[in-house]
Amino acid sequence: MTNSFDQYAAEYDAWFLKNKNVLYSELKLVAHFLKNAGESLSIGCGSGLFEMLLQKEYNITIKNGIEPSKGMAEIAGKRGMIVQLKTAEEADFGNNKYDTILFNGTASYLRDLQKAFEKTYVALHNRGRVVVIDIPKESSYALLYNLAGVLGTWAHPLLEGAHPPDPYPIEFVSIANWRTTAEKVEMLKNAGFTDIDYAQTLTRHPVYSDNAVEEPKEGYDCGDYVAVCAYKNK
Repeated sequence: MTNSFDQYAAEYDAWFLKNKNVLYSELKLVAHFLKNAGESLSIGCGSGLFEMLLQKEYNITIKNGIEPSKGMAEIAGKRGMIVQLKTAEEADFGNNKYDTILFNGTASYLRDLQKAFEKTYVALHNRGRVVVIDIPKESSYALLYNLAGVLGTWAHPLLEGAHPPDPYPIEFVSIANWRTTAEKVEMLKNAGFTDIDYAQTLTRHPVYSDNAVEEPKEGYDCGDYVAVCAYKNK
């Protein structure tokens, strides 16, 4: 899995910068639950693109990250992040160390998400929060991505006219394991988290999602990018 992100690290940023309205719709959603984030950790920080933009646009600072892809981690390091070059399952999150831990677009790339949530719970201060943001399996984006992954290409008659003009690179799509919002919430509860809240964005059909920047809205029933925020109460 990390080989794909190593090989195509530059394409990750390039895709988001080509699809700026999608990027900024997602950025607004990430910022939504990160007010007064305090000492923060980004799990699967990738190239640090979102962390860089959170600082620039919202004065939200996330200096610490965990990222298994060497290519991605090197880019994040150049952007000022301190990155553990490990998977979330292997990495040391610390104990009672953080106010906020962010999973932005990474839950679908973790093999043992339950273990990652349990480690997150231990690493947070009391009343610390975890923010999990991802494409839900039940969303139109995930349905498209799963079909493209099975077909191994975007260039197929079944997908013609149904995907965005510049779709997410198939190399990233094909290695993901999309989970439903309900599955992620159940895992968070099993790890001990409570006081769960939701927000969402990318509510247009994927063909049109880059037409304009969207503001986050409450809930999880119509967005193709959904944020789940939960708290440690111990």
